[in-house]
Amino acid sequence: GAGLGLSGLCLCLRERVRAMFYHAYEHYLESAFPYDELRPLTCDGQDTWGSFSLTLIDALDTLLILGNVSEFQRVVSVLQEGVDFDIDVNASVFETNIRVVGGLLSAHLLSKKAGVEVEVGWPCSGPLLRMAEEAARKLLPAFQTPTGMPYGTVNLLHGVNPGETPVTCTAGIGTFIVEFATLSHLTGDPVFEDVARKALKALWKNRSDIGLVGNHIDVITAKWVAQDAGIGAGVDSYFEYLVKGAILLQDKELMSMFLEYNKAIKNYTKFDDWYLWVQMYKGTVSMPVFQSLEAYWPGLQSLIGDVDNAMRTFLNYYTVWKQFGGLPEFYNIPQGYTVDKREGYPLRPELIESAMYLYRATRDPTLLELGRDAVESIEKISKVDCGFATIKDLRDHKLDNRMESFFLAETVKYLYLLFDPDNFIHNDGSAFDVMITPYGECVLNAGGYVFNTEAHPIDPAALHCCRNRKEEQWEVEDLMQEFYSLKKTKKFPLKRASDHGEGEGAKDPADASSEKGGEKRNSKKNSHSLLSCPSQSFNSKLAVLGQVFLDNT
Repeated sequence: GAGLGLSGLCLCLRERVRAMFYHAYEHYLESAFPYDELRPLTCDGQDTWGSFSLTLIDALDTLLILGNVSEFQRVVSVLQEGVDFDIDVNASVFETNIRVVGGLLSAHLLSKKAGVEVEVGWPCSGPLLRMAEEAARKLLPAFQTPTGMPYGTVNLLHGVNPGETPVTCTAGIGTFIVEFATLSHLTGDPVFEDVARKALKALWKNRSDIGLVGNHIDVITAKWVAQDAGIGAGVDSYFEYLVKGAILLQDKELMSMFLEYNKAIKNYTKFDDWYLWVQMYKGTVSMPVFQSLEAYWPGLQSLIGDVDNAMRTFLNYYTVWKQFGGLPEFYNIPQGYTVDKREGYPLRPELIESAMYLYRATRDPTLLELGRDAVESIEKISKVDCGFATIKDLRDHKLDNRMESFFLAETVKYLYLLFDPDNFIHNDGSAFDVMITPYGECVLNAGGYVFNTEAHPIDPAALHCCRNRKEEQWEVEDLMQEFYSLKKTKKFPLKRASDHGEGEGAKDPADASSEKGGEKRNSKKNSHSLLSCPSQSFNSKLAVLGQVFLDNT
């Protein structure tokens, strides 16, 4: 009976979340588009983070998760027509990356599933991928600093403004690897992944002797300007991207960096399953405060398998939610109350995000209760005629005239996924699609999606569809020529595989070749002019349209 009760509860809540999405989304289209965000109290729109119709880009993959393919298709064509990044606008490098680049990449990788007619080279090409790449290129000038750590703001037309402040928050430096590595793998241009890695490593290099990072640093001198260390605002998604980057790229180095930080965080900032802010060099407590942004941490702990600790911290945070019907931006832990001027709740997703991850891990019904509480709070306090408004003060329920794009990108998406156990996003690998590309077979939509910090899901398998595309194109053409010339002479020197491929002769070409061997082979190749590649035997490389030529050809 309990099972039935739960699934009935989930279905009912799922429909309420769907209605919530459309109430906000339709009012955005009606009253605010093409501006970035809806102002729900005055039923109009405003540009906030640039001028990209941001809410539309941010909500796009949520449409598919709710099953709305026709609107997804319509929005894709609207964005292709209407969004232009050649504009004289000062944009946040961090926000543009997570919302615009992340949203476009995710929609690009989901577009075939959504029934969009994809072009021949997809997923290694396509209009949304070109838009994501164009937006990301506009951010690259920010990374041209002595340390490789980026400026926080860039002008999309002119690059970094001459008087730009060199002080950037830690998250604004360490939150690029998911989007930028995905771009590099899909487009074949390594520059994106390279700058993201360099920035991550610069932060790592500048950690304190006790293993902590502060929350703002000078990107020219590498001096820490704000030396409070914690897991919340200004730092949060740096830690998140070490873990998610490690999972997405199967990268042990990123994971070991995170695990080192994790030890220091436990040692210095954790008290009774709460996390405080401490001085990064001394480890002394500077602020005994919980910030709502920190509520992502239990979800992140669950990703590394630390479910018991995650659950204990989650339950602490949930008590705060129950006290106020939302998470205040700051909560004083010893006093058990909000902090002056920080009493608002802008409909943030973090606690719901953690509940979704933990529910996948434990199936503990308490997590569904948090979801139900969230739906009820948001409907009761924040719903207005034109959408949902930021809660300015949880004590008296005053509202602000703003609906952040993350409400539709994240809050609604994580709520829906919490209540929809059979969503395609939760695929466990039992179903998948096989794409035939000129470089072999590639598997897509098998699950294991990695959410960027704006809840845009990236299919990790897609990163292996286009590996080293530029060099491989030449190799495939060369090998075809070699094949036909050999056919005439009837000689098949197939036993020489190991002379060339560093013993990787028998490797399946569809196999990511993310190992160093693949890269080594290509760098050897690049030392010749591209047209005169040294010939390689087939089985080390060639898979044309899924036909793999082996020794017995």
